[in-house]
Amino acid sequence: MATILVVDDTAVDRLLAGALLEEVPGWRAAYAEDGRQALSLLKDSVPDLVLTDLQMPEVNGLELVEAIRRDHPALPVILMTAHGSEEIAATALRKGAVSYVPKRNLARDLASTVASVLEVAQAGRDQQLVLQWLEFAEYCFVLGNDLSHVRTLIASLQSQMAQMEAIDRNGLIHVGIALHEVLANAIEHGNLEVSSDLRELPDPRVYWNLAERRRGEAPYRDRRVHLTARLSRREVVFVVRDDGPGFDVPSLPDPTDPANMAKSSGRGLLLVRTFMDDVGFNAAGNEITLTKRCR
Repeated sequence: MATILVVDDTAVDRLLAGALLEEVPGWRAAYAEDGRQALSLLKDSVPDLVLTDLQMPEVNGLELVEAIRRDHPALPVILMTAHGSEEIAATALRKGAVSYVPKRNLARDLASTVASVLEVAQAGRDQQLVLQWLEFAEYCFVLGNDLSHVRTLIASLQSQMAQMEAIDRNGLIHVGIALHEVLANAIEHGNLEVSSDLRELPDPRVYWNLAERRRGEAPYRDRRVHLTARLSRREVVFVVRDDGPGFDVPSLPDPTDPANMAKSSGRGLLLVRTFMDDVGFNAAGNEITLTKRCR
């Protein structure tokens, strides 16, 4: 049973988010009316995840993120953003939050976002120890287009980084989220050529049905994702390349533009650029390099 603490000073929004979470078997919602009450509850019981509004009296969402990052560094925090809170949200992501969901998209995106974060966080907790003296390692992986394999791969890499003691627990979650975003992007948008514009349609099944169909069709089914991971105590570098046609890199929308933050197509890139120290693309637009400098 996973417990998610929902923090929102607006009762309607708080109960709506909790109801959406409890539609998922095995999830239970707990509630706090504001950041101050949330911090009080955390002294007695630590949930598996915190879902918080940003704009609250006394202790707001940003202050709550900072307090959790200080006192419970392994506890992931997801933000609920409303129009006008985009700048605070970007700051909160830099301060330690691991993802965000626009309030207007809760019904569509909340469950999947929470599920992804819980998977990454749990994998990080389960994969620890061993090889504490490892100084440098390089791995090359070739993946098919099955998203279910991504979580296992990320868990293995998180385990290696944890063993090297180069990145703290919150940093491992950040790296895991960034890797999940770029690997999913390489599969869905790169190899399967499913447009992110389809995710903005009212019916999300249009996007997922097309992706599922193309997994069995030529030429998409024969394409692969190539991941090179270089891990050291100084930095970790990930290079992800797909076999798709690529895209025009300069045409990428600015994900920090308030007009784009609510769009599914810009959310992943915002998370990646926030959580990693350097992000670069090749000229063809089918390869991305992520760098995270270690403490």
